[in-house]
Amino acid sequence: MFSLVAEKRSGGDNQKSRSEGKIPVVVYGPKTDSTSLLVKEGDFKKILQEAGESTIISLDTPDGKIDVLIQDTQFHPVTGTAIHADFYALDTSKPIEVKIPLVFEGVPPAVKNLGGILVKVLHEVEIEVLPKDLPHNLVADVSGLAELDSHLLAKEIKLPPNAKLITNPEETVAIIDVPKEEEEVPTAIDLESIEVVDKKGKTEEASEEGVEEKKSE
Repeated sequence: MFSLVAEKRSGGDNQKSRSEGKIPVVVYGPKTDSTSLLVKEGDFKKILQEAGESTIISLDTPDGKIDVLIQDTQFHPVTGTAIHADFYALDTSKPIEVKIPLVFEGVPPAVKNLGGILVKVLHEVEIEVLPKDLPHNLVADVSGLAELDSHLLAKEIKLPPNAKLITNPEETVAIIDVPKEEEEVPTAIDLESIEVVDKKGKTEEASEEGVEEKKSE
């Protein structure tokens, strides 16, 4: 399990805390009073990248360890660094609803043999599961997509034991798109072979000949 150390946060200046490499966080949950804490920005960044928002984290606080999920993270609009985060303290005896990222595996025969294009429609599905059974990700196996226009549906994603799918079971996760036919490129036009006809119905070449005849007179 991932772990993160937190310290008490008073009502001081958050900007000062950030300048010291710490970010303010709030912990709350059904059995936990809302608590303001500080965590090291570097440690939090690493946890966020590796655990994401769907993996339980053991938060080591001055009052003891709490199992939490990263509920929400605010980022600086310019630097992109985390400036605040919310942690949801879990009641391990009750199931939770959480969005789990999908990992696509397999090579669709329709892509390999028919030249189809795999289009990934969903990148996460929502499930209800006990915290102890919470997966880091779910596998979307696309190796069974053998025909053009074939679909992989949310109900076909294998879930952990006792987990319930919250996402619409008929929701499309991936589809094999039909390759578009290449349009024919028009041949180049030989401009020199085109005769320009004037309003009187005469070609430009004929008009020029008439001018030459008048000059010779």
